[in-house]
Amino acid sequence: MQSTKENLQVLFEDNHIIVVNKRAGDITQGDKTGDKPLNEVVKEYVKVKYNKPGNVFIGTIHRLDRPTSGIVIFARTSKALERLNKMLRDKTIQKTYWALVKNKPKKERDTLTNFLKKDPKKNKSFVFKKEIEGSKKATLHYKVIQILENYTLLEIDLETGRHHQIRTQLSYIGSPIKGDLKYGFSRSNKDGSISLHARKINFIHPVSKEEIKITAPAPKDVIWDACKQ
Repeated sequence: MQSTKENLQVLFEDNHIIVVNKRAGDITQGDKTGDKPLNEVVKEYVKVKYNKPGNVFIGTIHRLDRPTSGIVIFARTSKALERLNKMLRDKTIQKTYWALVKNKPKKERDTLTNFLKKDPKKNKSFVFKKEIEGSKKATLHYKVIQILENYTLLEIDLETGRHHQIRTQLSYIGSPIKGDLKYGFSRSNKDGSISLHARKINFIHPVSKEEIKITAPAPKDVIWDACKQ
């Protein structure tokens, strides 16, 4: 699945940043697949919209897993890139996710803290109750926001940003994300996505210092459509 200018959903843009709603299946940055990455699509969009000659600067702040949808921030200036990277390190960018899970968690809301270790060969993370060599502490907060016929919609606030963190931790409590074969769901989604969506982001603009709050519409399908938007 590849993006084009025609289907790029821009949620916010100004002279310093551009925020888009990534489709499941798109890659944020180039990888070994050779598929066209989202940062290149954003470059094309800026180049055409603003009639910019030569190379267009687009800095990638963070990434989303390929099968995940939702908010991705890009920097349009080196000043914004530097400041946003610092904000990410300082954890002053608040990210909220939506996840459709198979089994309703035992608790309506909870904080999950584990130690995760990434296996690069399998491109998968594993949960440990105690810290081991190479593991990193992972904390998230979730709450149930809607119960559907076969799935439960969770809202998740990340305190740390580890590899496959939400997918790993929800699977560990017996609530794998819809479509996520890698972490224990029984079958894939038709489009190869998983039902994890970067729903909201809240941060102070790196240049104007205004508070920015952005919400990304969930993907269009029958089950997401049944969720309160």
